[in-house]
Amino acid sequence: MKRPIMAGNWKMNMTPAESVVLSQSISNRYKGSWDKVDVVLFPPSIDLRSVFTVLDFDKSLIEVGAQNVHWEPSGAYTGEISIPMLKDVGCTWCIVGHSERRSMFGESDMDVNRKVIALTDAGMNAIVCVGESLALRESGDATQFVCDQVKAALAGLDAQEAAFVSIAYEPVWAIGTGQTATPEQAQQMASAIRSTVADLVGQEAADAMRILYGGSMKPANAELFLACPDIDGGLIGGAALKVADFVELVNQAVASAR
Repeated sequence: MKRPIMAGNWKMNMTPAESVVLSQSISNRYKGSWDKVDVVLFPPSIDLRSVFTVLDFDKSLIEVGAQNVHWEPSGAYTGEISIPMLKDVGCTWCIVGHSERRSMFGESDMDVNRKVIALTDAGMNAIVCVGESLALRESGDATQFVCDQVKAALAGLDAQEAAFVSIAYEPVWAIGTGQTATPEQAQQMASAIRSTVADLVGQEAADAMRILYGGSMKPANAELFLACPDIDGGLIGGAALKVADFVELVNQAVASAR
């Protein structure tokens, strides 16, 4: 059985002081059983050092990731952050291609691929986000669209490099809206994603790859998603900012790992 991931994407929330309180509150609730799950917090970049310091002091197994990165190691890229910078503040994960990055900031499939290649070359874990709009879902073209995103993101990777990649299926119409895909819709898409990965890097690598659901997952519905055979965890938005909710989600992921 694959090791589940419970990833908390804080988006543009939490000052450095607030991030200390939130990460400490989550760390205080750490249980030994959580070692069955990869628990990762993704605070804003300004909070990364603060969150890492809290978790490192607690000797917690909770890891820290970034919400975005540039593919170049340095240079004249005002406002960007490089992989060496992220590694220096303790990051071991990075989200790539979130729908908000794609829609609001014009991030292309080529940009996503460059970031994935740079992260895997550096031995960092990438969570690649893919997902369709409501219009694509209603048109019947959602599966093809999402699988094309997967192909673009993983272009040029071999099976060994793909081992650093997880994929988060996040239907755009369900992000921050309170709506969710049904477990059946999520499983169908996760299965299609895994088949696409198998075509790209082989069945063994596809079977080992973890596929997450992102799109208003919360304690009330997480058990249904985590029971799906091709869903291996969650990329959590709003619920990641609530200690009790996020802790419950991790506990549910632990239960799914048994």
